[in-house]
Amino acid sequence: MKIRFGVGLGAGPEASPAELPHLVDRLEAAGIDSLWFSELVYTDAVDPFVGMAYALSRTTKLKVGTSVMILPGRHPVLVAKQLASLAALAPKRVLPVFGLRSALPEERDVFVVPDGRRAAVFDESLRMLAAALRSDGADFSGDFFTATAMAVGPRPAKPLDIWLGGSAPAAFRRIGRLADGWLGSFLTPDEARRGREQIEAAAEQAGRAVEPDHYGINVAVAENGLPDEVLASIRARRPDVDPTELVADGWPALHRMIDGYLDAGLTKFVIRPVGGASTDEFVDRFASELLPREN
Repeated sequence: MKIRFGVGLGAGPEASPAELPHLVDRLEAAGIDSLWFSELVYTDAVDPFVGMAYALSRTTKLKVGTSVMILPGRHPVLVAKQLASLAALAPKRVLPVFGLRSALPEERDVFVVPDGRRAAVFDESLRMLAAALRSDGADFSGDFFTATAMAVGPRPAKPLDIWLGGSAPAAFRRIGRLADGWLGSFLTPDEARRGREQIEAAAEQAGRAVEPDHYGINVAVAENGLPDEVLASIRARRPDVDPTELVADGWPALHRMIDGYLDAGLTKFVIRPVGGASTDEFVDRFASELLPREN
């Protein structure tokens, strides 16, 4: 199975319009596999769809993905049109990952769905998105969305894989039933192993399978020690786990975490910098540490 490492963007300066051009150029020149945009509305980080289009237009090899975008609250046919357009402009370089809701409470009201129906809207959105990407004129009628004669173009030669985030049992069941892959976050290797096993069981129950190399994890690495604000954020999100089990304090710690995730059956990694290293320093260290681990 192919082991791959990509660079993830959070709300740091590297995701801003001022820094992004230099980062994209450095990643392409260094032969980095992929760049991943987070959905962070109330920050200076570039919007994921805009960022993906910009990065693709500036490169010839770099893949781009989302980690993650929120699907409930968007019309699936319009999302399908955006993805199909990107995939036509840059074949085999678009890696969409969607989630149920924003991790930031203040941004959740931006993605409007009926009260108490977010999970149901997500399920139907995924079905409609897949149908729109594959349809050549079919109708769709659901509880929340209706479309007539869907014919989104340009149609990719091979339908795009749709991955999902999430770490709850309901998310694992949804991935098994409806998705092509999983990008987890804030999970220990043992937790990631259990998540993968639950996804595989749900897929088997649904009469389908998720490809063995379609399991990944989003991990942050600190170059100069874990900042206090990062530790506080992790403790607020996962008070039951030592933060150093979820965020790597240095590159040796990251390698140990990667070994654990590989043993758990995960092969795709999105690595995000924390702690203030410059773009050039991070890309150089990323390339020297992680490119030799790809196969």
